[in-house]
Amino acid sequence: MVGFFRKTLSVVSALLLLFSCGKRSESLLFDSPNLKIQQLTDNVFLHVSYIETNDFGRVKCNGAIFRNSNEVVILDTPTNDIASMELIQWIKQEMKSEIVSVVPTHHHDDCLGGIAAFDRNGIKSYAHKKTIQLAQEDSILLTSVAFDDQITFKIGQEEILVSFFGQGHTYDNVVAYYPSEKTLFGGCLVKSVGAGKGFLGDADTLSWSTTVQSIQSAYKDISLVIPGHGKPGNKELLDYTSTMFETGSE
Repeated sequence: MVGFFRKTLSVVSALLLLFSCGKRSESLLFDSPNLKIQQLTDNVFLHVSYIETNDFGRVKCNGAIFRNSNEVVILDTPTNDIASMELIQWIKQEMKSEIVSVVPTHHHDDCLGGIAAFDRNGIKSYAHKKTIQLAQEDSILLTSVAFDDQITFKIGQEEILVSFFGQGHTYDNVVAYYPSEKTLFGGCLVKSVGAGKGFLGDADTLSWSTTVQSIQSAYKDISLVIPGHGKPGNKELLDYTSTMFETGSE
């Protein structure tokens, strides 16, 4: 009898392992040395590319794809043109979708390093006016359409809201909210749980917590949060980030 239960337990464990591995592999839709694409919900996808830094080594950088009715908005470009071309081709060939716009959520390379590939493919980009100004100060010429503190994109029958709530990681960081999916792309303004403060060279640490709290007040029904780096999660990421910068200390 003991042998029977051991055998049964082994079979069940093997099946659970097989199922869990299969489930993980199904969500990873594209994988190359430059780019990974993962499906998070029916209409929300994560794209991950890489950047080499002096302080943190090779860093994974998150961006998002919001989709509805074969139209998409991309939040943050991959970090270089090669990865951006892979993303553009995958969306066109595999997703069979049109890229309505791409939006860098602030002026650092992990948000707009691959924007030239979108320009060459005739894909219109939009950026906060501060992002364009700060990029120019860094000798980066953005051909993006400027917006003030909020812009709304329509994809299919749904809307994507891109908004500036205040300063934090940078003076120009915006976030994107997909109401029907209850999903927030927070970019580098939002930290994954357990992460450190990261690069603070362009940060306003005194305003950071208040900015995050303003997002929480505006979007009370958030269920999925995508940070600029690290693992997506729920509203806990906003609480974690807000608490981290409450005192504004570095």
